[in-house]
Amino acid sequence: MSDPQIDLSARVFSEGFGLITASGYINNEGGQAVADAATDLVGRGCKSLLVDLEGTRIINSIGVSILLEIMEKLMEGGGELAFCSLTPTIAKTFEIMGLDQYAQVFSDRETALSRLIGTVDG
Repeated sequence: MSDPQIDLSARVFSEGFGLITASGYINNEGGQAVADAATDLVGRGCKSLLVDLEGTRIINSIGVSILLEIMEKLMEGGGELAFCSLTPTIAKTFEIMGLDQYAQVFSDRETALSRLIGTVDG
């Protein structure tokens, strides 16, 4: 069985804040793609990131560990990592692995953007 590829988009959403949208399987390759996008956004001045996982149905332990690494790097720089649009399975995985203790989790992108940066434009 071949793993579906990850489809990613990343952009600076507002000053100091980046948005990553991921669809597909977040495994070692998909997780690394998210990490690369995060590194690029941090290099472009983003201290905090929102990862929208609406199109993601599964994440494995390697994917979770990569997300934890991203979170640690952002926290070290005084920023944060937040997530939105999780499936119930991914939400449970985040709960079990403790990601939800260190990252905010929102039901959808509009709610996340409103709470994190006070806007839903874009």
